[in-house]
Amino acid sequence: MLKKISAIVLALGSLAIAFPALAASAPTIVQVQCVGAAVNTRESALVAGMTTYTSALNSAYSTRAGALQTAYGLTPGGSAIKNAVKAAWSAFTTSTKAARKSWQTTRNSAWSTFRTSAKACKASSVPTDTANASSEASGN
Repeated sequence: MLKKISAIVLALGSLAIAFPALAASAPTIVQVQCVGAAVNTRESALVAGMTTYTSALNSAYSTRAGALQTAYGLTPGGSAIKNAVKAAWSAFTTSTKAARKSWQTTRNSAWSTFRTSAKACKASSVPTDTANASSEASGN
């Protein structure tokens, strides 16, 4: 029994020498902290971007509400009400598209910077959460 265990340990040791990837060492504390700092930077950028995005949306909705209220306060007859309503919705669409584009740029930049920073940590054995990037709010 001891001979079998020794043979297995020797075989696994030989594999680890022949294929260093199989013998992945534990990450150092510096590597883990480096990845952690990259995550913190990414998350801070995402929070700031989402705050900006939601503020822009809130502003677009408030502006639309005011414009629609003004439109429906116009004197009936002619096309004034119709044109004002159309203008209110057009401005709203433009504002929300701009907010969405800005959020998407911020989000993509934050994740790109994170990937670069995490790679620079040379910590391939430290788990990162890049697989969860698709869970991020898309802004659609």
